[in-house]
Amino acid sequence: MSRRVIVAVLLAGLAGAGAVASARAGELHGWGGPGHGHGRWSALSPEDREAFADARIAALHAGMKLNPDQDKLWPPVETAIRDLARQRETRMQARRAGGPATEDAPARLRGMADAATARGEALRKLADATAPLYATLDDGQKRRAAILARPMRPHGGGWHHRKGERDGPGGRDDD
Repeated sequence: MSRRVIVAVLLAGLAGAGAVASARAGELHGWGGPGHGHGRWSALSPEDREAFADARIAALHAGMKLNPDQDKLWPPVETAIRDLARQRETRMQARRAGGPATEDAPARLRGMADAATARGEALRKLADATAPLYATLDDGQKRRAAILARPMRPHGGGWHHRKGERDGPGGRDDD
């Protein structure tokens, strides 16, 4: 796999720390059935979502098996991941709170642009925080990081997207 693909996968994976739980897990635990994709995650309390984000971050950190010098570079990465998770939680809470829906298309577009800009700035901070650590990782650590970060991507990001699509071993990501 090319270095550019690995970097993109790692950064994309880290970006969505507060990602939606997988459909199978949601259905097994009664968080929603077919067609209720957003109900599973939002059915959890903010404390539950924070606990899942903590667990995913801890799994990423543990799975990379950082040496002591690399571990010194981890705190800014973790902070940037947590900032993204908080930003996503804030957006979700605002969406749930509703408020008066505006019929003003330009105002909606400005709101979307502001949200995209804020997310872009947070992603840039994550990229900047990740670069020093990533430069020290060996191929095994990079591979594990890419796989462990996948559930952090928005909308689950697992190896099961839609019927007929394949990512992961033998799929698109291995090109």
